[in-house]
Amino acid sequence: MTGGANTTNRRLTMPGRDHPFLPLFVTIAAIGMLSLMDAFMKNAALAVGAYSALLLRSVIGLSVTLPAWRIAGGRWPPPATVRIHVIRGGVVAVMGFMFFFALTLLPLAQAIAISFIAPLIALFLAHFILGERIGQRVVIGALMGLAGVLVILAGKIWRETMDGGAPLGIAAVLASAVLYAWNLVLQRQQALVARPLEVVTFQAAMSFLVLVWFAPAFLQWPDEPAWRDIGVSTALSYFGAGLLSWAYARAETQRLAPLEYTGFLWAALFGWMFFGEKVTGATTAGALLIVAGCFIATRGAPPAPEQTVV
Repeated sequence: MTGGANTTNRRLTMPGRDHPFLPLFVTIAAIGMLSLMDAFMKNAALAVGAYSALLLRSVIGLSVTLPAWRIAGGRWPPPATVRIHVIRGGVVAVMGFMFFFALTLLPLAQAIAISFIAPLIALFLAHFILGERIGQRVVIGALMGLAGVLVILAGKIWRETMDGGAPLGIAAVLASAVLYAWNLVLQRQQALVARPLEVVTFQAAMSFLVLVWFAPAFLQWPDEPAWRDIGVSTALSYFGAGLLSWAYARAETQRLAPLEYTGFLWAALFGWMFFGEKVTGATTAGALLIVAGCFIATRGAPPAPEQTVV
């Protein structure tokens, strides 16, 4: 009898829950992949436009993930799960277009820095939607991360002018950040009811269904270098999304969301590697604040989840 109970407990225990810091490391690695994806997508968006790059990326992603999901035994999910897939897929499609459009008007690091208001918004959305507790450490850490972003932006604004498409780019980033905050909460809901391969498959499908209606007016066919950038960004996007889904199934939104701030560190690295961007004193000071905020927000054992079925 005891052996049967132990077997049941082992089946119900999700890998990673016995290693409370593993989801943190996986999240940081996933964010690095997604930051590298942004660099490739910026090249593609500059070549054929943000719409075409995003639509073709969804086609490539779906052509890979759908067969893999079916081969792995994937079945049509229950209606409640489909609803979450549809909502998050639509949010991700609009969010992605707004952000990649902004990348055509702003430097990569600056766009990512502005988008960092999203994790702060997500902490409070998680409280109202998921019922997660907002601990004092989380609030302090998130505010420190936001302060770091403001320091970075202040340093850039003092050295740059707001001409050309910069105001429109900033507005697009802010709009995408609000949607991304909602996406973080939906990601937590989705990860609790679906496996990573199912998540990325439905995300690609919904992005395609949302965007394809505008193809007659806006689709531009890419050349070979643009196809390469779109293909690489597709692989990075869905692999990173799968890792994030794995992590969010094993830790609360309020524990992982502050780690989104490390995306600026990745962006600074890739900006230097691919575009020759220099790291200023303001960037360094802001990055230190971001890292300190992430450390404070993620210290200690995570609280028990209040809600597991949505």
